[in-house]
Amino acid sequence: MAETDADQVPVTDFPGEGGESRWRRIAREGLWDNNVAFTQMLALCPLLAVTSTATNGLGLGLATLFVMVASAALISALRGLITDPVRIPVFILLIATLVTLVDMFMEAYLNRLYQALGLFIPLIVTNCAILGRAEVFASRHPPAEAVFDGLMMGLGFTAALVVLGGVRELLGSGTLFQQAGLMLGDTFAFLEVTVLPGYPGFLLTILPPGGFIALGGLMAGKRLLDRRREAA
Repeated sequence: MAETDADQVPVTDFPGEGGESRWRRIAREGLWDNNVAFTQMLALCPLLAVTSTATNGLGLGLATLFVMVASAALISALRGLITDPVRIPVFILLIATLVTLVDMFMEAYLNRLYQALGLFIPLIVTNCAILGRAEVFASRHPPAEAVFDGLMMGLGFTAALVVLGGVRELLGSGTLFQQAGLMLGDTFAFLEVTVLPGYPGFLLTILPPGGFIALGGLMAGKRLLDRRREAA
């Protein structure tokens, strides 16, 4: 018997049947088991480049989250109209449109964060995770599930950015979410914390080599937790 398209999709993309278990499976895949950064190891360029502070990581994470959710909703809603031969160009066009809107919004209303993130905002278009979820999940599932999958994948990626940025910032300067109020708006000012007053800082952690070291440590920690969970 010939394989269908559904047969060719990895098992992890088809959550368990029925109610709560299905939604929980989607959530676990996005947040932990199939995390964009720590498991799939996608979008590592922006992950390493902008996470010198937790604030930068949160800003780029929220922008990516919006694009993932909105693109999943659009692609799922239009999946019956998009023919197979042109699906990839159409997906890229929709994603690029959403990224352009995010880029214009951030330039207008979050200009300091926009300047800090620079080229990495338009480069969200090239994030393989967004196009990958559009192809593997959103184009094959109803809008509610596609949006939830985009939300969980986006939150998982945002968490990876914030955790990596937080570790580097804490070790590098003894603070967390430095200048959050200035870059993200007054609403986020409460996030600013000086964890280690008078701490001289460890410069290596906020330089590019420190990003690789911190990422490697976090990925090793995740795999250790996964092995312990499997052995339990």
